Amino acid sequence: MKRQRIALVTGANKGIGFEVARQLARKGFRVFIGARKTEAGIEATTRISHEDGTAEFLEIDVSDARSIERAAETCARVTDWLDVLVNNAGIVVDGDDDVMNLTPEIFEGTLRTNTLGPLLVAQAFRALLAKSDAPRIVNVSSGGGQLTDGADGWAPAYCISKTALNGVTVQLAAALPKFAVNAVCPGWVRTEMGGANANRSVGEGAAGIVWLADEAPHDLTGKFLRDRKPIPW
Repeated sequence: MKRQRIALVTGANKGIGFEVARQLARKGFRVFIGARKTEAGIEATTRISHEDGTAEFLEIDVSDARSIERAAETCARVTDWLDVLVNNAGIVVDGDDDVMNLTPEIFEGTLRTNTLGPLLVAQAFRALLAKSDAPRIVNVSSGGGQLTDGADGWAPAYCISKTALNGVTVQLAAALPKFAVNAVCPGWVRTEMGGANANRSVGEGAAGIVWLADEAPHDLTGKFLRDRKPIPW
């Protein structure tokens, strides 16, 4: 009997993360709903459990190294392995609108959540992932982090953090040759972060992430993708 696949999605209480978790649950995954806000995380977990499949809440604040360590310890007590890690949690903060006026607090806080957080989560959950037959890490990045076409000035700390996350992705891919490690741009999605004018639904934004977590060839690694196709860094 084939064992049930298990995934952890950070920032899964709302937006793209919630939709990714829901789609994975519908595909038969046991999904850990990673969130820093307990009430919101439990609410999301309950909703998915009632409507879509197997979900469990896991408290994790990716900006806090000790919280990440506690989450990994908690997870290891209730499962022997993890097949997929989706590093989805991310922030854009007020005041991130002009690179010449960025404060150290905005810059450091954004990188702590969007770049250092995914690295620390990958480190903390590596042992559980290594017990999978086909471990995968999916880092949710952004076209705003691409260097190819140059920056347009929007949310500079956020964009820089995603450029750095892409760097984390290729380093993890090199360090973990038995893993599939990729970064993905979901596009401009109608979420709290993306706004109402965005041109993609949450389902459309989640689709490429779910594909990398579930169906993509396992030898596809160290890439930056959108709509299942590699895009320039």
